[in-house]
Amino acid sequence: MNDLTAEHRLQQESKAIRHHYDVGNDFFELWLDPTLSYSCAVWADSETLESAQTQKIDYHLQAIGAKNLQSVLDIGCGWGGVLAALEKLPNIKHAAGLTLSDEQAAYVRSQAYSKVSVEIKNWQEYAPAEPFDGIISIGAFEHFASPADSVEEKIAIYRRFFTACRDWLKPEGRLSLQTIAYGAMSRDQASRFFNEDIFPNADLPTLAEIAKAAEGIFEIQRVDNGRLDYARTCEEWYRRLSANKAVATQRVGEAIVARYLRYLKMSAYGFQFGKIQLLRLQLQAIR
Repeated sequence: MNDLTAEHRLQQESKAIRHHYDVGNDFFELWLDPTLSYSCAVWADSETLESAQTQKIDYHLQAIGAKNLQSVLDIGCGWGGVLAALEKLPNIKHAAGLTLSDEQAAYVRSQAYSKVSVEIKNWQEYAPAEPFDGIISIGAFEHFASPADSVEEKIAIYRRFFTACRDWLKPEGRLSLQTIAYGAMSRDQASRFFNEDIFPNADLPTLAEIAKAAEGIFEIQRVDNGRLDYARTCEEWYRRLSANKAVATQRVGEAIVARYLRYLKMSAYGFQFGKIQLLRLQLQAIR
């Protein structure tokens, strides 16, 4: 990939993230849980969105063994739900977050954490001063490839990501990855609404592409498909946004609210019927 192409890709990825996430924090606060976790919850034994999102965060912390670590990197940290949980662990000395959203970074910084840092930076531009004990990445992997990429190009992008993560990890470090993936729907069947209106320039991976990209770099120790968890999460988000529709419309306008309601309804359907999947992977670096 030449420098011009790489720079254009980074610009497009940043623009796509801002398109979706920089709508306004006060909009997302109307229908997300208090941690502002905008990713699939884990509903086992949970009756509320709040407890299900806490279980999701705990799932990823356990996957990397966070209670025994001192430093963790969160790639695609969002509004900092994982970072907030890491801040509370007495053993953690530094939790670093990467986001491409100005509003998300501003929100994390406003919390005045003592052990947390956040940078507005693409993972491809990131160069940590020292390796981390563990890495978590939730809901970022979906944005790495574009519909214009061939399957081979997608795998090459994912492989660069896995190589970077391995380089940023200490020898025994693990990566906990969560991503939406294609299920019983090909990339050719992905709707224009999803690819252009909601996540512009984004293309989902398949499990096979992830496995191929990780080969020789990470050992995939565990894979869970939480698509029904995500169907329920989207349904709950839809219910909460619908209940706050009047206030949401005042804040961001009728068109944006309608777009998100449609997106949440379509996503719930896609996960319910297996068109798309929610993959949670625990990976061990290969040295």
